[in-house]
Order: sequence, then C-alpha cells, then structure tokens
Amino acid sequence: MPTLVLPFPAINPILVQWGPLAIRWYALAYIAGLVLGWFLIRRIVSDDRYWNGRKRPSADSIDDLLIYCAFGVIIGGRLGNVLFYDPQYYFSNPIEIFKLWKGGMAFHGGLIGALIGILLFSRRYGAPALTVLDLCSLAAPIGIFLGRIANFIRPELWGRPTDVPWAIVFPGTDGRPRHPSQIYEALLEGLLAFVILFALARKGALGRPGFLTGVFAIVYGAARIFSEFFREPDPRLEALGHGLTMGMVLSLPLIIVGIGLVVWSRRPREFSP
Repeated sequence: MPTLVLPFPAINPILVQWGPLAIRWYALAYIAGLVLGWFLIRRIVSDDRYWNGRKRPSADSIDDLLIYCAFGVIIGGRLGNVLFYDPQYYFSNPIEIFKLWKGGMAFHGGLIGALIGILLFSRRYGAPALTVLDLCSLAAPIGIFLGRIANFIRPELWGRPTDVPWAIVFPGTDGRPRHPSQIYEALLEGLLAFVILFALARKGALGRPGFLTGVFAIVYGAARIFSEFFREPDPRLEALGHGLTMGMVLSLPLIIVGIGLVVWSRRPREFSP
C-alpha cells in the first residue's frame, strides 16, 4: 500500500466564463504554447550568434509561420485523433469531429499537420525547410509541456494503478491511486526535451540543418514510449495487446526518422550560407 496518496487538486478546467463563452485551460495551453514558441523563434532568428552566417527565415516572416503552424497543429491534431484512435465513432457521428471543445487531439496528428504547414511556409518564403523544422522542433516542447499540464487539470490521460508515494486518485476513475503520468510526460517530453535542444542550439546545432529535428524526434519518441508504461491506455482505442499501445507504435517511427536525420545532418559537407 502507498505510504501517501495525494488528493487530486480540484482545478476548474474552465479558467474564465462569461455566459456561454468559456476559456478553458486546454485551449489556453495550445494558445500559450504557440505564442511562446513564436516569441522564442523570433528571438533566435534575430540573433546572429546561433547561425554563423547560415541562411534562415527573417524575423518578420515568423509571424506567418505562427499561423501556418497553428492551423497545422489544430487540424492535424484533430484529424489524427479521428483517424488514429476512433474512426468508427467519428465516421458514424461526423458532426462530433468539429466539437473541439470536448477535447480529443492526437500529438502525432498535430505533428504531421505542423510539418505540412512548415513545408508550405518554407516554399512560400524560400526558407530552408530543415532549418524551419529545427526552429519549430526547438519550440515544440514548450507547447507539449503546457499541453500535458492541461491534460492533468482536465483531468484525462491518467496513469496506471500504483502504490508509489506520489500516487493520485483522479476523479472519474475507479478510486485507485494512479501514476500522474501527465506530469511525467510534461517533464520528459516537454521540460527535458527543451533543455536538451536549447543547450544544443546554443552550441551551434542550428548550423547543421536537420540535427535538432532529429534529436527532438528521438527524445520525444523515447520519452513517449517510456511514459506509456505508466499511462493507462484506453482498452478500446489504445491498447494493442502484449503490452503495446498506440502511442508506442506511433512513436517508434519518430525515433527511426530522428536517428536518420541526426546521421545525415552530421555528414561532412561544403558550407553554403
């Protein structure tokens, strides 16, 4: 038995409400992640110390990058949830696809949507696609961290039953103490990933296009797979049997692609600004 079970902090998932208009922590996490990421990228593209003369997008164009990524994340995240996790339900109830306020966003779908937005942005502005990907990879852990905290507040995506001293009894469950797996993911996929990527950027990693994107894919994929061992999968939508979950299966290709990008980006090549 656990020596201590922490009570769930009863935080209202609605931050502010005026009549039918409500601002939820979940939506605020997405908005704050995008805005803080935009601010970080603008600072970095304006600082020559990160670039050693290499070509990068202008600071003014980053305003448009925010729009491209926002639409990509929201549309891709929602469609990912529909297609990866519960297509039968949504195809039977198509109007539910548009009810974003009910939740249901898939990270891997949002990642694909953001990738499409980045490629469209790069094509329009003539910016190196891998460099833009590196910048977005550097900023992505901020949104992931805030999103996982919002999952905790909601609460959703809680952990498996456990007897660890920091276990929490989440409302809406069977009353058993569980891992606060949302916090694990926030710390690993968000905070740890950001610390690693920012440290590499300060050491000149942006001078090798694709390197930060590869590192992000490896760190996120590994952290997500590790966290899945503590997170309770939906038995209908996420549990695949033999201990595997949909999150693990979708994260493994990220690690493989990430390793390929890191190896490719570190090949000796002729410098071109």
